[in-house]
Amino acid sequence: MIKFSLKCSNGHAFDSWFKSGAAYDDLKHRGLIQCPDCGGSKVEKALMSPAVAQGQQQTPPAPAPQEDTDTAAAAEKLKALRSKIEASSEYVGERFATEARAMYLGDIPNRAIYGEAKLQEAKALIEDGVPVLPLPFIPTRNSN
Repeated sequence: MIKFSLKCSNGHAFDSWFKSGAAYDDLKHRGLIQCPDCGGSKVEKALMSPAVAQGQQQTPPAPAPQEDTDTAAAAEKLKALRSKIEASSEYVGERFATEARAMYLGDIPNRAIYGEAKLQEAKALIEDGVPVLPLPFIPTRNSN
């Protein structure tokens, strides 16, 4: 693929991608390249500087930030999820791994809990088949 800067006979400048330089020439010869502003088919390549690849790949530009409304909506959903979890389960803090394993083994009655676990503890729970999920937020440290 190659990108050309183009200019129509009415002075409108625009860019377009082509499979190759030969593909551009073929489309131009057949009159299939048109100005997006005026529809004119008298289009020529504009003066442009070549893009020269350097030793390393350049990092692509960061995507444009989403609108604040998207961020606000996601934050509201996360806040609602957090409220629901906190209202319907017990915060066990750093005892989470111990409590989850004890419930899984039947040593204590099952109940909804949330808390904190070190990475190794969480991995061990998952490897042992204990049904746990990471929460998408940092728990509020309650004293229960």
